Amino acid sequence: MIALAEPKETSSEAEFSALRAFKPRNRRRILCAFPRYSYSFGTFNHAFPLMGDVKGFMPPQGILLVTALIPEEWEIKFVDENIRRIKPEEFAWADAVFVSGMHIQRQRIHDITRRAHAAGKLVALGGPSVSSAPDYYPDADLLHCGEVGDATLRLFQRLDETVERPAEQIVYRTVERLPMAQFPTPAYHRIDLRKYLLGSVQFSSGCPFTCEFCDIPALYGRNPRLKTPQQIVRELEQLADGGCVSVYFVDDNFIGNPKAAAELLPHLIEWQKRRDCQVRLSCEATLNMASHTKILEQMREAFFTNVFFGIETPEPRALKAMKKGQNLRTPILEAVETFNKYGIEAAAGIIMGLDTDTEDTPQAITDFAHDSNIPIMTVNILFALPNTALYTRLEKENRVLPEIEAADRDSNIVFLQPYETVVRNWQRVIAKVFSPADLYARYAYNAVHTYPNRIKPRHPLKQATWANIMRALGIFRRIIWSVGIRSDYRRHFWKMAWTELKQGNVETMFQVAMVAHHLITYARECTRGKMQSSNYSIRRVEQDRESEAVVAA
Repeated sequence: MIALAEPKETSSEAEFSALRAFKPRNRRRILCAFPRYSYSFGTFNHAFPLMGDVKGFMPPQGILLVTALIPEEWEIKFVDENIRRIKPEEFAWADAVFVSGMHIQRQRIHDITRRAHAAGKLVALGGPSVSSAPDYYPDADLLHCGEVGDATLRLFQRLDETVERPAEQIVYRTVERLPMAQFPTPAYHRIDLRKYLLGSVQFSSGCPFTCEFCDIPALYGRNPRLKTPQQIVRELEQLADGGCVSVYFVDDNFIGNPKAAAELLPHLIEWQKRRDCQVRLSCEATLNMASHTKILEQMREAFFTNVFFGIETPEPRALKAMKKGQNLRTPILEAVETFNKYGIEAAAGIIMGLDTDTEDTPQAITDFAHDSNIPIMTVNILFALPNTALYTRLEKENRVLPEIEAADRDSNIVFLQPYETVVRNWQRVIAKVFSPADLYARYAYNAVHTYPNRIKPRHPLKQATWANIMRALGIFRRIIWSVGIRSDYRRHFWKMAWTELKQGNVETMFQVAMVAHHLITYARECTRGKMQSSNYSIRRVEQDRESEAVVAA
């Protein structure tokens, strides 16, 4: 049974005041837990050993925000299981356990819930996965569905009354969302930022486009909500002071509101001037960014060096079918060339298993990788997410598999091509795109046509602190040993390394070597059948179990 906690009629302003002004009557101890990611392309696990202390990809924005909203009268412990496993004594210490995560973390969410319950603790679960598919989590006690707002206040009020597990699951649904301009700074102070490959900030939430496979509009709306530039600068300052040298804007679409992006960028430019471009910025966006040349110039001045684009497929017929018309406004190769001129290295999301795929699709994708010279391409087979037009359409066609039938597959879709053919084509593309020769050739192109177009620090020697020098020497030593000496693709590495080092681009050399090492190693695991072909797969793989054992140890 599920009990739905009904919200009261409120306004956002009143809800903000009530949420921030809430004074609990009882002291509570809250364990905020973030689940480990399933082993995948985007976690960059193979890069971590080259970086020394790095153990996680990015700080978890969502639960760090919730942590910052918890009443100051309550004690808090924060554990990201990508960094270390929660200790039994931490479960014993807590009155309640807060968990948040995405679909890719689903199995780990269940695992934390099980361990918390074994310790007799109540579990409150929030985040994008439960908000999209609450039926995935019948084991959690309290569900927080939606963004922070009135549901967050009612959750806090319930915990103030009692931390006993309810007889039936209670669901709190957000009706009045907390305005993003009134968000506190995420609780970055509770984590060691040096343990993460990238820092993370969020400027906006939502996306105006309605791509068939995407659940963002259903979860967060089509009219992007915004933080203020001042909030973003404060967060960047804290991240940079904590040791972050690269920060990723986790917005669903940085260009979703072009006017807002244009208003933010002068503040980022001024901040970068003060910090002398110590921090590289990156983000996600749609290809229509290519038509906003003023914004691209501002992004260059703000030291945006990498942007991930949901290109999805180079085949126009497929883009029309998935309602990705924004990718057809400018020829894709022309758009990528435009980004390169502003010093932006493009990354691409690619989907296979579309209804429009043919036997020529794998070759079209590998040709596109060659012609576009995009180094990083996240290639996944299609998965139907709840709350998407794709899921609705395929469900009507009886092409969405029940979970029990999809447990040994990497997708829940009945493809028009045989499943084995889709996976085999995926492996073929991965093997070609991330072969050392092809990958380093694309990086070589960017070394000539992209990297020289970036702005440079005015006083680079000021960044040569003792801590930075020791960190750089450690990274250099590990790269030389693992990639420059031991790897079977060291010839390609050295050709790139000498070119960048002669130009003084030490950090670029580090980034290319690190990312390429991960991509090449990951691709080889894919071709041996050790990796899932979809980030949303619930199938357990050998590498995932090995990684879990390492974290547990």
